[in-house]
Amino acid sequence: MLEAGSGRPSVLEAGTLRSRPGDPLPQRLKELGDGLESLLDGYSPAAMGLEEVFSHYAHPGAAIVMAHARGVYCMLAARRGIPVISLPASSIKKTITGNGRAGKEQVAGMVRHLLGIAELPGPADVGDALAIALAAIEHDRGR
Repeated sequence: MLEAGSGRPSVLEAGTLRSRPGDPLPQRLKELGDGLESLLDGYSPAAMGLEEVFSHYAHPGAAIVMAHARGVYCMLAARRGIPVISLPASSIKKTITGNGRAGKEQVAGMVRHLLGIAELPGPADVGDALAIALAAIEHDRGR
């Protein structure tokens, strides 16, 4: 969760929402939804950035599960009137680094630079989420 303001964006919250892999899909989606609801209630964001789902032909099941989770997130945003800014991975990378084919390390380095932080918090997923948030802020500013 970033605060955009008029200057450099700052990190308000950074972490991951996880569910238990062995649980049935409906229970996992409920856990993710409950976690996001708590964040939305606590921070009341002006917008939500989401990466578009990409499906690799070798792992179509992963894209289907991600699409389910994304649907929960979109529904919760819609219920609160929060606009969703949906961006493809290449657009996120281009916005952050200037190169739509940038690697994870290059993106992570630019996220640290843009946020003015020495290290990204948590697992790599957190850095990816911060990149999405930064790209969504820039996209929103460009409207």
